[in-house]
Amino acid sequence: MAKGVMIVAEQRDGALRKVSFEVASAARKLADQLGDEVSAILLGSGVEGIAGELGKYGVDKVYVCDDAAFEPYTTDAYAQAITKVVKEKDPAILLLGASVLGKDLSSRLVGSLATGLASDCTDIKIEDGKMVAVRPMYAGKCYGEIVVSGSPQMASLRPNVFAAAENAKAGAVEKVDAALDASKLKTKVLEVQKDESGKVDLTEANIIVSGGRGMKGPEGYGILEELASVLGGTVGASRAAVDAGWRPVTDQVGQTGKTVSPNLYIACGISGALQHMAGMSSSKYIVAINKDSEAPIFTKADYGVVDDLFAVVPELTKECKKLLG
Repeated sequence: MAKGVMIVAEQRDGALRKVSFEVASAARKLADQLGDEVSAILLGSGVEGIAGELGKYGVDKVYVCDDAAFEPYTTDAYAQAITKVVKEKDPAILLLGASVLGKDLSSRLVGSLATGLASDCTDIKIEDGKMVAVRPMYAGKCYGEIVVSGSPQMASLRPNVFAAAENAKAGAVEKVDAALDASKLKTKVLEVQKDESGKVDLTEANIIVSGGRGMKGPEGYGILEELASVLGGTVGASRAAVDAGWRPVTDQVGQTGKTVSPNLYIACGISGALQHMAGMSSSKYIVAINKDSEAPIFTKADYGVVDDLFAVVPELTKECKKLLG
């Protein structure tokens, strides 16, 4: 009989990602309600040493698949190994982060495990012994409650929405032989091009300063870079700005870009098209700076400034420097 909550932990370059701790903490809450344990699957090459860190966030046992075939990431290898472990351990619930990797991997696992998936969830809970997942629908216009009838019940959780809370458990590490079938590995990574800027990934940033068409050109982003630097945040952009070539596609926030949930989202010169707001509406605090008082972004903003951003942002940066020393 299916029992327990299992997560897929995510690591990059030998370090566990923040979203792994968030998913582990969410899993712990579900497991406590069910009176069950939390287990995790960790894949990579040379990652056994970091597996125990998951125990700090409520994981009772970590199944480690350590193999050179898992670096760099490929959907084929990861999906094959995770499917094997899940079928052997038979968890009732399987959780992943709705990161770039998680979104790619979860769609393959749904097929190999013949179950269902609630994707990009902003809340999960237990009702009548079943997991009920809450997720935005219709570009964030409403929220739906999803119950997966298959087993395991699968959900991917939006990064930065679930708090990573320490709750020490055993975190016992057990090595598992992935027993990969090489004939089923259809893809191979030929080259990896890394972002060497040192910039925090948008999906994990606590503070994002975004610019849109109102920035007037790529040179306008200098003032946003300065504000983000003072606040310890990172810079994002609307699709209009990316399409214009002002910012790289990795900076794009929105339905066709990255979905973000920072503690603070500052939208500068962004009108607030539905597609953009679908990607940032779950931010804890939203500040909008726009000359157009009728801009849709103000309907979502907690604080709004109707003025020229090129006058407001430098002053905001100056005052933040004073406050933050």
